[in-house]
Amino acid sequence: MQFRSFSITLFLLCWISFSCSKSPEVTFNPSSNEQYRPDYHFTPAKGWMNDPNGMFYLDGEYHLFFQYFPDSTIWGPMHWGHAISTDLVNWEELPIALYPDSLGYIFSGSAVVDSDNTSGLGTAENPPIVAIFTYHDMAGEKSGAADFQSQGIAFSLDKGRSWTKYEGNPVLPNQGVRDFRDPKVSQIQLSDGSKSWVMTLAAQDRVQFYKSPDFKNWSLLGEFGQGIGAHGGVWECPDLISLTSPAGEQKWVLISSINPGGPQKGSATQYFIGDFKDGIFTPDDTMIRWLDYGPDNYAGVTWANVPKEQNRTLFIGWMSNWLYSQVVPTKTWRSAMTLSRELSLFDVDGTLLVKSAPVKELETLRKEPIEVNELSNLPAQAVEILAELDGSDSFSLTISNELGELISITKESGLVSIDRSKAGKSNFQEDFAAMHSAPMSWKAEEIRIFLDASSIELFVNGGELVMTSLVFPNSPWKKIEFHQGINEGVIYQLN
Repeated sequence: MQFRSFSITLFLLCWISFSCSKSPEVTFNPSSNEQYRPDYHFTPAKGWMNDPNGMFYLDGEYHLFFQYFPDSTIWGPMHWGHAISTDLVNWEELPIALYPDSLGYIFSGSAVVDSDNTSGLGTAENPPIVAIFTYHDMAGEKSGAADFQSQGIAFSLDKGRSWTKYEGNPVLPNQGVRDFRDPKVSQIQLSDGSKSWVMTLAAQDRVQFYKSPDFKNWSLLGEFGQGIGAHGGVWECPDLISLTSPAGEQKWVLISSINPGGPQKGSATQYFIGDFKDGIFTPDDTMIRWLDYGPDNYAGVTWANVPKEQNRTLFIGWMSNWLYSQVVPTKTWRSAMTLSRELSLFDVDGTLLVKSAPVKELETLRKEPIEVNELSNLPAQAVEILAELDGSDSFSLTISNELGELISITKESGLVSIDRSKAGKSNFQEDFAAMHSAPMSWKAEEIRIFLDASSIELFVNGGELVMTSLVFPNSPWKKIEFHQGINEGVIYQLN
């Protein structure tokens, strides 16, 4: 396994080249950020943030738009906030991209680089970036109408710095569905060889597929999901992506977030693997599977226009849960994004699953490695921990502070668990203090943990199983202890 080989090499380099320091030499370096603000996850400077939107790459910049209300730390009239990065790690927040207007709030959506100017909104010399989003008419919702959501577009001719809304909006009026939202558009080749813009759209309890030659005229191709998968709540924020199986076969992965109805209560993101042809998605099976088994990864989607030479599919999610997102104990801002992740397929006993690995750019944040055998102090609140397991397929570790607060991470009896029931503040919501578990029938060989001021992200076997969890300790985490099943580990302070 590639990740295991990397881990073993890492440990050897740590021993031979770096002369890893011992626990007594590790001194904690406090962060200068306000309490609970992450050191290396994206957060807005102020206000409320939820779903990632409109992500694309162009000319060396990764663009991240997001659901945003600048005037409060609770949900309100939705705008599109905007941030850019050259490395998926360091983010610069830019001015608001899209504001609400007479047609409604600006709900979630996507953006693509229209390189051939199929929309006619730019020129051949300066093709447009086209954003497509849901208009949410709050007055219509309050009146009891069912048609208060529709799809509109906007375009940019200056690399996403400014946007003009299309004068003919909405381009896709409501089709009689109450929850009709979150368009994710990509260019797909149809069976006749032609290329078309295909929109994957959430429609209450299913996903619908539409096609268009120009972003302005849309026709229904097909739909998927009624009676299939998890249906504890409304389907939201879908995405349709093409991935290659380990055997070299092209497969399609359909992502759909759901709220409520997740495996840990509240919101979560499910996925299906199958085939897609001319608007018809055919799943390999109808099992319920989750992209992240923790409670705090929702509404994630993928970047458009990633260069072919990168050969990767990039994803990011909203690191929260609608159960408690508006009451978590942060002051000037609410919500962070997860780490950027690379999605791929892997095989377990003949069944394909989605792997979600941290992007390689995170390694640029590492400072000197610190060896862990059984117990070590932590050098900061922002750390990465890598550990190789002993082959027994069960493990146990704790992360704690001087107040006796702790996080427990285990695998036993085929379940990987993160227990945050004693991890600090939790009285803001009755379900927050809990143990969350995920089934893992195959062998765990290594773990990778990313800690930040108010979050933990666990990647088992390089992302074959992932759990993301918010935590709010009253004092930063200061110590890690390996209890069972772990040979050795390395800690990196992330700068």
